[in-house]
Amino acid sequence: MRITVIGLGEAGNIYATALTGAGHEVTGFDPGPTATPEGVRRAESAHEAVVGADMVLVLTSASVAPAVADSVLGALAPDTVYADLTSATPDVMRSLGEKVQATGARFADVAILGPMTIGGAATALIASGPGAPEVARVCASLGADVEVLPGEPGEATARKLLRSSLMKPLASVVCEAVVAGRAAGAEEWVREQVASQLTGGAELVDRFLSGTVKHASRRSEEVRATAEFLDSLGVPNEMTTASEQTLRRLAVNGEQG
Repeated sequence: MRITVIGLGEAGNIYATALTGAGHEVTGFDPGPTATPEGVRRAESAHEAVVGADMVLVLTSASVAPAVADSVLGALAPDTVYADLTSATPDVMRSLGEKVQATGARFADVAILGPMTIGGAATALIASGPGAPEVARVCASLGADVEVLPGEPGEATARKLLRSSLMKPLASVVCEAVVAGRAAGAEEWVREQVASQLTGGAELVDRFLSGTVKHASRRSEEVRATAEFLDSLGVPNEMTTASEQTLRRLAVNGEQG
């Protein structure tokens, strides 16, 4: 299969290398001084790179995704699968899907669900849009667990952003807590607390949902004291302060506040 990878940064390099290793004919493009994986033909432009491609994987920053699509529309063959794996918004994905599909190509909105530095090309994905089943077939052959969602482009990205509303603040909270533990001389103990709390499964989620609203007033006072303690340690505590604000809102307005 002839596959083009646009964007040869960390993720693009990982995919290009894996696809070449799986026997695909891979062409890559990146305007920057990124390395070209062994066995990958490097094109001089995105337009050149997609000529004759059966599948195009876009792994650029989200900010340039529309410009990348516009630059290659005239080179896409009918039935080419054009998969955007950036973190663009659902609205952008829907717009890109309309443009790509107007050429006769099949668009896929694909979201990467985890750090590729850990999972490599086998990192889990979710995908939506007409090209999603074909992307799933190719990426599954690389070891990835791919969930194909019903519906149009934008659905996969929406799910990723919903996940990010958990994962990005959670990562920030963990960083804040561990730094605080280090400042207080209790880093290993805090790390153990984090690890133990992240293994509670569905019961922990239910407990968070019910207990947070029920005890919001009391917990807001505890979190305020926590912020004051972190201040005394010289530890920045934006996440703790934000939690206090959220708890105060829940104490007044309840779950729907």
